[in-house]
Amino acid sequence: MNKIFKEILAEIVPTEEENRGVFQEIDSFVRKLNSVLKDARAIIGGSMAKGTWLRGVYDVDIFVQFPYRLADKSDKLSDMLEAFLKKKFRCVRLHGSRDYFQVKEGNLTYEIIPILQVNRASQAKNITDISPLHAKWVKKNVKDVNQVRLLKQFAKAQRVYGAESYLNGFSGYVLEILTACYSTFNKLAAAAAKWKPKTIIDMEKHHRNVMFEVNKSKLISPLILIDPVQAGRNTAASLSVEKYERFVAACQQFRKNPSLDFFKIKQPSRKELAKKGDKLLYLEVRAEAGKEDIVGCRLLKVFEYLRKKLEENEFQVREADWHYDKKTKAAMWYAVKPGKLPAKQKWEGPPLRVKEHVEAFKKKYKKTFTEGNRIYTTVKRKYTTPEELIRTEARGSYVKEKVLKVELQ
Repeated sequence: MNKIFKEILAEIVPTEEENRGVFQEIDSFVRKLNSVLKDARAIIGGSMAKGTWLRGVYDVDIFVQFPYRLADKSDKLSDMLEAFLKKKFRCVRLHGSRDYFQVKEGNLTYEIIPILQVNRASQAKNITDISPLHAKWVKKNVKDVNQVRLLKQFAKAQRVYGAESYLNGFSGYVLEILTACYSTFNKLAAAAAKWKPKTIIDMEKHHRNVMFEVNKSKLISPLILIDPVQAGRNTAASLSVEKYERFVAACQQFRKNPSLDFFKIKQPSRKELAKKGDKLLYLEVRAEAGKEDIVGCRLLKVFEYLRKKLEENEFQVREADWHYDKKTKAAMWYAVKPGKLPAKQKWEGPPLRVKEHVEAFKKKYKKTFTEGNRIYTTVKRKYTTPEELIRTEARGSYVKEKVLKVELQ
């Protein structure tokens, strides 16, 4: 394992030259930003501030702190920041719990977020106000930032990284807390391999009984990870069961058979996907350009819609997944049980005890039969092959409203 970790770290830890160059650019940008700010101050945030960023990932969070005396105007901070930014930058306004801005300069993409300067979580008017407190906690409690990097790379390779609404995976902050809790990637993987369907972690011991003391609406996720700096918050609230189970399974497999492959980010080839003998439906999908989260949600809806239609029409979907390039393209695949379905299918009618509905069913269908306590008939099946279903549904209004093109390869 140590050999694997050493090899992966050699690939993902920024070089001294890269680190120096990136921070020279960031420092220059922050100085320029601060020169146009009035009664506010820009600071570096996110993984760059915590020292947990990965080589080649040049997304930079910049927090613009406004004094707390503006708390009663917290809903105006975005407008105030926009007025400052327009003096010197070309920026795009993005919608969030509090609107923020994107600026691209050189190789770096900056996300500039307006926040109130707070000393404790209880003062916050918006979750983003607490972000500097998160960074401070991580820097104090994570002893080896390279362990975070290993975990991030592992999560990315297993397609469970990212808390955006179209991903519902592990956020960077969640992975940082987990690293602080278990100290090393290896210890975390060993623990996660044994996680139950519901796992509760309260590292700072804010609660005697999390399930009783935290709002129930925040306890739905399979992993409940209490925010070290905000006792009432579950940092993993957006994590889906699917991504949680995938992460646990990956940890189990890694423990049994450690390999570099667990850290390699790659899109499976059609040959790899089809190797189990199932019929593979491989789709290339193109959407209109737009904000990543919005485009991603549209693509996710298309993916889930097509899967649902396959299952509704009695095609057995053994495995399904998708990959989004965070721009306009996605690949979607469904592995289904091979073979053509019969031309006719059994159609369920009402229970026999509902005589009025049974009579109406008989009038509608000439040939009926009963099984148990229900009446049935047989009807012509709409689709006998999954390819036929995909091609037809891809031309339907639901899909066409969300994406530009779906091609079955």
